[in-house]
Amino acid sequence: MFGLTPYEGNDIWNPFRDFEKDFFKGFGNVSHCRTDIRDEGDKYLLECEMPGFDKNDIKIDIHGSTLTLCAERKSENDEKNNSGEYIRRERSYGSYCRSFDISNINESAIDAEYTNGILKLTLPKKEKEQPQTKRIEIK
Repeated sequence: MFGLTPYEGNDIWNPFRDFEKDFFKGFGNVSHCRTDIRDEGDKYLLECEMPGFDKNDIKIDIHGSTLTLCAERKSENDEKNNSGEYIRRERSYGSYCRSFDISNINESAIDAEYTNGILKLTLPKKEKEQPQTKRIEIK
């Protein structure tokens, strides 16, 4: 008999279902920031692209063994004519939040730098503890 194949085009019963999502794609929404992590032997170097954010908009928090990067920006542009009526008014909002496991990182030595839209974190690794040798006396 005939097999059923899902229809992958627009929904014929609701042609405007994705109109808003497609129309506003890329306006003020920061869904992700590209992040690169390099292992440099004794440390990790994390580089996260965060263009358009001010340094004060970025928060780096450590809770337990989790490091969380969050950034939020808001902007408003108002243009009015001589009588105070709006000619143009635009608002945008963007936020980003991402968490990383830092259980193998020396938290007290983490260093952060933000330059030209790139957040760089230096994450020094914890030194491996050498197993201790212990002799047990026989009684």
